[in-house]
Amino acid sequence: MDFERVLKTLLAEFERRQIRYATIGGFALGALGAERTTKDLDFLIGRDDVDRVYEIMKGLGYLRYAQTANVTHYRHPDADWVSVDVIHGLRKHARDVLGRAKLYQIFGNALTIRVADPEDVIGFKVQGIANNPTRRLQDQADIERLMEVYRDRLDWGRIQEYYGLFDMGDEARRLQERFGHAQ
Repeated sequence: MDFERVLKTLLAEFERRQIRYATIGGFALGALGAERTTKDLDFLIGRDDVDRVYEIMKGLGYLRYAQTANVTHYRHPDADWVSVDVIHGLRKHARDVLGRAKLYQIFGNALTIRVADPEDVIGFKVQGIANNPTRRLQDQADIERLMEVYRDRLDWGRIQEYYGLFDMGDEARRLQERFGHAQ
């Protein structure tokens, strides 16, 4: 898998077509300084860009192998081209995430990528746990990695809000006591 090649190609197309995006998931963890091995790329995009992203992906030879109202999964017949999951930003929370995303240098400063804030990546991980409990071990480890790196720099109120959306507020408080500061 050639992440650098795929990202250079995708990000150039996103820029050319003015696609608003934020990297989320495992690759975002690495960009945020909480390294983790990953096998795919995860992007959040605005709902108005879903069809344009499909055209980009199709033009690059990607196949859409699954789609719901919330997400589209792409695979490429060439194994060097990384699988890509595209989360459709349908709600206010997602639009806020896109607005907060920041630029990070990756691949030894060879490429700049928009990455969701650590709190927002945590929020997506919490949603992943709520939607699919079999993901808990990996997603919890990712959350704790980010909390270890960012500790008191995190917006614990935003993290509490994400956990609260899924009736997991007590868990957020325990993590804040462990990694942050008690309020």
